[in-house]
Amino acid sequence: MDSVANILTILLNGQRVGKERVAVPYSKFAKNFLDFLKKENLIGDVRLQETPIAKLVVSLAYEDDETPKIAGAKRISKPGRRVYVGSDNLPYSQQDNGMIIVSTSEGLMDEKHARGKKVGGELICAIW
Repeated sequence: MDSVANILTILLNGQRVGKERVAVPYSKFAKNFLDFLKKENLIGDVRLQETPIAKLVVSLAYEDDETPKIAGAKRISKPGRRVYVGSDNLPYSQQDNGMIIVSTSEGLMDEKHARGKKVGGELICAIW
């Protein structure tokens, strides 16, 4: 199972139907990924709910005109085909307000910050 694709699907589907909150299965990577999205103001608050099965409750974020902050997403590195790049080969995001999330040795960051710090890593996904 691809946890990143699962998280992106849950977030996008929740925003498409106008939900305020969605639940995502808990993992350390999911927590770090959602904290990064929160830092970038793409989602609202993230909290851990410890029921018999731990899950993360995510508050979704919308623009003032009720459009979702995340319009779309595409998984780049998949479990069957990991995509790693060096700092000099980092791709540029195609959309003006989009970003490519990179998992580096210094944590998750967008491609602009990774290029600035001259670190490469695994291309996780593109979000716009």
